[in-house]
This record gives sequence, structure tokens and C-alpha cells, in this order.
Amino acid sequence: MKDLVYVIGHVNPDTDSVASAIGYAWLLRERDGQNAVAARAGSINPQTVWALDRLSMETPVMLTDVSPRFESVTRRMDTTTPDTFLREAWDIATRTGGVAPIIREDGIPYGLITGLTLFSFLTELIGPHQQRQEMKIAEILELSCHEVADTGVPKFKEGSRIRDAIRKVLHEERNYFFVVNEKGHYTGICRQRDILNPPRVQVVLVDHNEFEQAVGALEEAELLEVIDHHRLGNQDTRQPIRFTIDVVGSTSTLISERIIDAGLSAPPEIAGVLLAGLLSDTLMLTSPTTTDRDNHAAERLGRWAFSWDSPLQGETLESFGESLLESGAGLSTRDPQEIVNTDLKTYEEENMEFGISQAEVTDLMQVNKHLPALKEALEAMRISRGLDFSMLMVTDVVRGSSRLIISNSPPTFGDMPYPEQPDGTRLAEGVVSRKKQLLPVVLSLLEGAV
Repeated sequence: MKDLVYVIGHVNPDTDSVASAIGYAWLLRERDGQNAVAARAGSINPQTVWALDRLSMETPVMLTDVSPRFESVTRRMDTTTPDTFLREAWDIATRTGGVAPIIREDGIPYGLITGLTLFSFLTELIGPHQQRQEMKIAEILELSCHEVADTGVPKFKEGSRIRDAIRKVLHEERNYFFVVNEKGHYTGICRQRDILNPPRVQVVLVDHNEFEQAVGALEEAELLEVIDHHRLGNQDTRQPIRFTIDVVGSTSTLISERIIDAGLSAPPEIAGVLLAGLLSDTLMLTSPTTTDRDNHAAERLGRWAFSWDSPLQGETLESFGESLLESGAGLSTRDPQEIVNTDLKTYEEENMEFGISQAEVTDLMQVNKHLPALKEALEAMRISRGLDFSMLMVTDVVRGSSRLIISNSPPTFGDMPYPEQPDGTRLAEGVVSRKKQLLPVVLSLLEGAV
């Protein structure tokens, strides 16, 4: 587990975030021989579900918090049962460094025998009694383990966070603790010194670099690398790391370029999911964020992904891209709360915290039917997250325009260059990119309010 590396995108992951995690984890395994695993920091959206199903790929593991767990400091030591002779526990202790776990037949921990518990028992057993002082060691070793074991040893679940138990550990005079699974069955022993200095989870961030958008407890992990195509956020690290932020339309483009630089070609499934990430983030290469590098990457990934042995055999960039965008578009089949929370990114600027969500449709007229419910969900999300204001950007992926729904609009938004509609929304003609088109306008308006 110490060598395991998680490659993970931002919370509320979109297709590019999931795809780049899958692609880079594959490259780290193939090129560097690392034990890399793709992960996600939240539930995936319908478009990503469609892409993974189309490619017969498994969903990356869910990882919402990278705080060290008890399983990372657990050693599964040999055990014996409460009714066995003490000599068996003594034998185990000589091989484990002085500790013998006593476990019931049903797998539930009974107690621990250590040098301290044995000394305490002998002190109580012999005491000032002259007759007992003459007992032979062989006689003592014929006693049952349950007479000697410390039965008050705390138990911690293997999946629970170490930081939540530190205070309890520090108040204990014991040096060893039980680790159990969800059913309370023995999985091992952990030492106090290992609990106080656990191995950090190794993490590579893709498609984001701001801590506000990252997996929980990132400050407790060992951050190895960042690969992104968004604006630079404020953060610091304990040691130098590899850090890449480049001006392209998708992080999947950057991953595909690294595969080429390594002299490799991606398997059809990996190429297909990276292509999905690229086409999703660039709206089939029509977004203003699209660069020549994205076009070259799409051509290359298509060549790998549409090969004869691929689930995408017979597809083209156009046919695959259209199906991909359609799979994630629409408001009718999704709950309003899901719509405003699924593709949400939060920001902090000029002492204001705000969030911008984005949903895709094939016709902006869909907004009219769902507007009251979307406004209510947007306001509820703003309040629950403690944001100063929130926005939902509903983007027409066919015609390339958006409508903006704003909750608790700041006064300076009266100068927003998108005309207000009778229903209170704003029409942003030609605006499809949250990162390159909408966010700079929002930030400039907030700066003007200072």
C-alpha cells in the first residue's frame, strides 16, 4: 500500500477529469512500472457513465478523502485463542516483538498479551505469597491465555481515519491496538508510534490544481504531481513536485502527448476514454479553448481508438463525439439538485466565495420548463455550501450559446455583458467555456467592486 499512487481529478468530476485519471494511471503503470490506480473524488455524470459503458470500462474507485486510514499501519500478526495455554502466546510473542493477539473462535478480538500485561499478571499472581513465589515458569505457562490477556485494548476500524482517533490514542498508556473490519473481526495490530506517523497516501492531481476543488484532506497526503489546463490556484507543498499547467482544451490532450513522448500507443479503450474527455471539454473541438494541439491529439487518439479490435470500431470523430455530447445533454431526466451540483466548480476571489455549475442541452428552450426548480436548487446549493453567490451555466452544445441563472447576484453583475431576459436569466451568445469565457468576465466584475 505504501507504493500505491492514486491519480485523481477534481470533485464533481467531468468526463475529462475521469478520462485523464484513467489515462495517466495507465501510463504510470506502463512506462514507469508504478502501482498507479485511477480514482474519482465524486459521483460521475451521465456523459461519463455513457463513455465508460460504451468502452466496457470500470468506473474508477471512489476516493473522497486521502487522510491516512488505520489499514495503512496494520500488521496482521499471528494469533491464538483465549483457552489455549500461555506457552503458545509466549511463543507468538517471541516472534512478533513482544505481543500476542488473543482472538475468539468467531474472529472477535478478546485481548492482548504483551510484556507489560504478563508482568502485571505475575505481580498480581505471586505478590507477597511465598508459596506462589516458588512456582516454576513451566507451571505459569500452563495457565490459560484468558487469565493473562488485557481485555480493555481499544479497537479501531481499518477504514477509519487515523486523525479522528489521535486524541484517544494519546490518552492511552498502551502501545498496541486492535484493528478490525466492519464486522468487528480481527484484521491486525497497530503500534502507537506508527499511528502517530502514518505513511501518507501518494496522490497525482489531474484536471485541477486548486485545493478547493481537490479530494478531501489533501494536505495530509503526499502530492507527487499536478497536470492541468486551468488557471493557477494558490497552494504550497512540502517538497518540490512535478507541476504542469498548459494552454490546451483538455487535460486528456496533455496525457495523450505524454504517451507519445514515451514512445507508446494507448490501447483502444484507453485511447477511447481520453478521446471522450477531449471531445467533451472542447465540445467536439468547437470550444474557444481548442488549440491545434487538441486537434492533433484527437486525430491521434481516434486512430488508436477506432482500430479493428476496439469497442469503437467503425466510429468516427464526428459520430462518436455527437453521441457523447448527446448522452450528457438534457434537463428532463435529471433532478435539479443533481444538475446544479454535478459539474460544479467553486472559486474564491476578492474575499468572495462562489460556484459556477454547468449543464449541457441541445436546445436552450429546455430551460423555460425547468427554470423555477433550477432556481430553487441553485439557491439551496448556495446556502448549503456557504457561497456568496452561485451560477448555473446552461450550454447549448449544438448552437454554441448559454443561458445563465444566478442566485444572489452581486450588484456589479448589472454590468454583465450578457443581456438580461424577462425571466431573469442572462443570454450569453457564443459563450460555451466556463474557464475561458465566463470566469474571466465574472472575475473582472468582482475586481471592479473593490
